[in-house]
Amino acid sequence: MASAATLKKAANRLVVEEAATNDDNSVCTLHPDTMEKLSIFKGDIVLLKGKRRHNTVCMALPDDTCEEHKLRINKVARSNLRVRIADVVSVHLCHDAEFGRRVHILPLDDTVEGIAGNLFDVYLKPYFVDAYRPLHKGDLFLVRGGMRSVEFKVMEIDPAVEYCIVAPHTEIFCEGEPIFKSIGVKPPKGILLYGPPVSGKTLIARAVANKNGAFFFLINGPEIMSKMAGESESNLRKAFEEAEKNTPSIIFIDEIDSIAPNREKTHGEVERRIVSQLLTLMDGMKARAHVIVMGATNHPNSIDPALRRFGRFDREIDIGVPDEVGRLEVLRIHTKNMKLDEDVNLEVVAKDTHGYVGADLAALCTEAALQCIREKMDVIDLEDDTIDAEILNSMAVTNDHLKTALVGTNPSALRETVVEVPNVSWTDIDGLDGVKRELQETVQYPVEHPEKFEKFGMSPSKGVLFYGPPGCDKTLLAKAIANECQANFISIKGPELLTMWFGESKANVREIFDKARQSAPCVLFFDELDSIATQRGGRVGDAGSAADRVLNQLIYIPLPDEASRHQIFKACLRKSPVAKDVDLGALARFTSGFSGADITEIC
Repeated sequence: MASAATLKKAANRLVVEEAATNDDNSVCTLHPDTMEKLSIFKGDIVLLKGKRRHNTVCMALPDDTCEEHKLRINKVARSNLRVRIADVVSVHLCHDAEFGRRVHILPLDDTVEGIAGNLFDVYLKPYFVDAYRPLHKGDLFLVRGGMRSVEFKVMEIDPAVEYCIVAPHTEIFCEGEPIFKSIGVKPPKGILLYGPPVSGKTLIARAVANKNGAFFFLINGPEIMSKMAGESESNLRKAFEEAEKNTPSIIFIDEIDSIAPNREKTHGEVERRIVSQLLTLMDGMKARAHVIVMGATNHPNSIDPALRRFGRFDREIDIGVPDEVGRLEVLRIHTKNMKLDEDVNLEVVAKDTHGYVGADLAALCTEAALQCIREKMDVIDLEDDTIDAEILNSMAVTNDHLKTALVGTNPSALRETVVEVPNVSWTDIDGLDGVKRELQETVQYPVEHPEKFEKFGMSPSKGVLFYGPPGCDKTLLAKAIANECQANFISIKGPELLTMWFGESKANVREIFDKARQSAPCVLFFDELDSIATQRGGRVGDAGSAADRVLNQLIYIPLPDEASRHQIFKACLRKSPVAKDVDLGALARFTSGFSGADITEIC
């Protein structure tokens, strides 16, 4: 009995084949023997299940020329199921198909352009009269009449079911503006995805194509370039022609900035011609041609501005660095087939991986698994073809493995900038209790308790300016507060941002802030700020107001008093052997005017 059930289950999964005639989208044909196995009779209504839970209904008819394990449906039905030829669909007999009382149908705007007369009398009435055709809510169907074909969409069915049969008494409602024209807008032609490297732009484009069952045509930017004059443009034209033959389709241009740079800034004639060709091709696409162009880039501002207007790349989507919730979801995907120890807490790992994108988290999981394997290398005999089952069962990725992997990996988007979580804590800085308290209130509390600030409608400070004599632990305080918040710490020396090229210094500042946002929470520390942020103009007035808006809190770091100097001496000598006759209190009294750095030098 079990084998018979398995056979029957396998028998209803059939391979899609092109229909012998393309005229009727409400009909599917099968071999008579296949129909007999599935207990389907001629004229029965069957439910076809395609990809991603997309279904449609058809009338089953026998076809002796069709192979037993195949099913023939036309292009419109395949589009409704989001499948292509040679894909597999499952066939199910509909026992509950009932006659519809009323169906609401609307034509597609681009198929009725230029047609005059009553659509119901010319197209729908001849199509449905005495045919008992099945309809599925949300499906498209094509009706041929006269010299033109018109495509319609099933909007609503009464009673409120997924599918029904259109009988002679069924009321067909076809009033209303054609789809798309009814809301007065045209569908987008292009989508530009931008974000840091390996953030999943290409993966998202593939997922969209798979979800919609669309043909996916990938163009890697540099691949279309050629040394022969005119061949690069020809390669681009061929790609668009191929996509239009296989609609619905998605053309995905990866690294689009390499083939479509700003024409005002590039000196290559080939690049300028390719940009012009791409503009012409995108403008020449027919409205509702079911072809979408998607581009991906790390540098959206490097693309020619003419591409970034309505009618070309209509939408620009930022694929940013995932937040804590996003990182947790990615970690769960990458670890679903890994054997994890009971002490592994993925939520903690997600919290500690600020600035990591999907590829970085995949590298983290791989490195943790390698750490686990390295621990067992001494008990594994590499000359054997197999590994003992007991050893395999004992191997599991632990929390220590993930911690070790976390130390050895860093966010790929931030590798150009030195980003670290400092190991300096409040215990390393003695004295300055008032400064510490003020820093905690200004920086630490908004990071650790954001909900309290939201409750009282308070905006946390954006910046803190340390000023005071040299050697008074200004840098050390910034590192300590970053460590207390478990935030990334980026240290920038003022002169590092300055270059001789016009505009590049400003671009460097923007880039540093972009990277800091990607690795948030982050403490961005500008050392020697006065070298790059001098007072503007030198005139009397509101010259310093811009700095005041960014640096909400000015904290003076004074020279340590006697009690603070005593604490600094104790901290500096806590790991050193000290003779009993050393009087730290006397040393603190005698070092009036000394900074923390001076006392460290004495020790």
